[in-house]
Amino acid sequence: MGDPRSQKKKYVAPKTPFDSDRFEQELQMVGIYGLRNKKELWKHRTELSNYRRQARNLLALPVSERALQERELVDKLARLGILTAEPTLDHVLDLTMENLLERRLQTLVFRKGLASSMHHARQLVTHGHIALDTARVDTPQRIIAVAEENRIQYSSKSALNDASHPARIAASDAATRASAARLEEDEDFERPRRSDEAEPVTDDDMESEGDEHIE
Repeated sequence: MGDPRSQKKKYVAPKTPFDSDRFEQELQMVGIYGLRNKKELWKHRTELSNYRRQARNLLALPVSERALQERELVDKLARLGILTAEPTLDHVLDLTMENLLERRLQTLVFRKGLASSMHHARQLVTHGHIALDTARVDTPQRIIAVAEENRIQYSSKSALNDASHPARIAASDAATRASAARLEEDEDFERPRRSDEAEPVTDDDMESEGDEHIE
C-alpha cells in the first residue's frame, strides 16, 4: 500500500527533454499565463491527457454501454467551463491547453480585472487577497467551475477592498487597456477591405506558384 505520506507524481514529464520547438511553446505559455514553472504546465497537460484518454476509451465502446459514463465526463467538463455550447466526446478530443489554463483561478482573477497582470494575479492569490464568497483561496492553479466564477472577489480582510488602493487603480487601468485592445481587434476583424487593398497571400497561392510550403 505504501506510506500515505508519500505523494504520487501528479504529472508526466515530456519524453523528449531537449526539443527546441517544445521549449519555445512551453516558455511562451508559461509567460502568457504567469505559471511558476513548467511543472505546473505539465500537471495541466497530464490532466488534459487523462480527459482525452477517457474520451477515446468511451468512443471504443458501443453507444448503449458508454452513455452514462459519457454524460458524466461531458457534464463535468461543462460544469468546469472547459467545454461550452453542446459538448460531445468529439469536443473532448479537440480540447487544447488554453481551454484548461483559462479556467485557472489565477487567470480568472486577471480576466475579471482584479489584478493588473497575470503575475500580479498569482501574487494576490498566494498572499490571501482572493476569496470565493467569504472563504480565502490561495491556490492559483485551482480550476474554477462556472458557478463559482461570479463569486470571485477580494477577501474581507484584504486592503484591496479600498478602491483608492494603488493596486486597485493599476488593475482598473489594465482592464481598461485590455478591453480597448479587444475592441480594436474586433473592429479590425470586421473592417471591410478597400478595393485597392491587396488580397492576402494564402497557402494555396504559394503552392500554385510552385513554392514549397513548410508546415
